[in-house]
Amino acid sequence: MATIQKANAPTQEQRIVLHNISWQTYEYLLADHESASAPRFTYDRGELEIMSPLLEHEDRRWATERLVEAAVQEMGVEFMNAGSTTFKRQDLDRGFEPDSCFYIQNELAVRHKRSLDLRTDPPPDVVIEIDLTHSSIDKLDLFATLGIPEVWRYEGGRVAILLLSSGAYVPTDESRALPGVTASDVSKLIAAVGMTGRAAWLRRVREWAEGLLEQ
Repeated sequence: MATIQKANAPTQEQRIVLHNISWQTYEYLLADHESASAPRFTYDRGELEIMSPLLEHEDRRWATERLVEAAVQEMGVEFMNAGSTTFKRQDLDRGFEPDSCFYIQNELAVRHKRSLDLRTDPPPDVVIEIDLTHSSIDKLDLFATLGIPEVWRYEGGRVAILLLSSGAYVPTDESRALPGVTASDVSKLIAAVGMTGRAAWLRRVREWAEGLLEQ
């Protein structure tokens, strides 16, 4: 029988965890919400987390996406923003919808795809995880199992860049997918969101991205 656990108070980002959920039920929920941007589902061997993001969460996601897009455009690198695409492996009994994700090194492999299957397609090169309230599921273990090579995790007002190494994530200051992009620079730019208007902030991001070519 499924049980329900509320992870946070109503004033915070909403996370509800359901226990003892079958893969079939998970698939039904995904199908019912196929065209919706929220809630987002994470499934880990019978544990199902349902998350409804609030404004701050989406604000940080938007800003991090703009940083990645500015960097790849200045570098002249092809990319695909795969957003909150559902990634799942029934054989591993796990699935997730990232806050956002990008194909960069593997962009060509998925360029013409209309759907993705992690049994045959590569995982995204970078996953963005906005962690304002702690998840009840070990997302990093889940990401590692699915072979995500790089995770950008926003937590406590800072961005950590984590690289997959020997089945676990190791923090580093510089992105492997986007050489020259550092966690410290990204953290400073994300912290500046809201201090000025969005147009002014985007100009600052563009100036930062242009400087990557000079390094």
